[in-house]
Amino acid sequence: MSNNKNFSDNSLLRLKSVLAPGGPIPVCSSTWWAGVKSGQFPKPVKLGPRITAWRAEDIQALIETGIL
Repeated sequence: MSNNKNFSDNSLLRLKSVLAPGGPIPVCSSTWWAGVKSGQFPKPVKLGPRITAWRAEDIQALIETGIL
């Protein structure tokens, strides 16, 4: 994947950093949330009532599996 970024293991990523065009995952947000609900994509971490993020190590593992 040409947009593959090497993220720090301890960082948290917001959705706009995960999904294309700004991020390495080429799906739209509705597809992403359906995948989270079904267990295909990693579960988010809630940082506040309106702030959701994902662990960079989970996103990197998803990229390395090549299921997308």
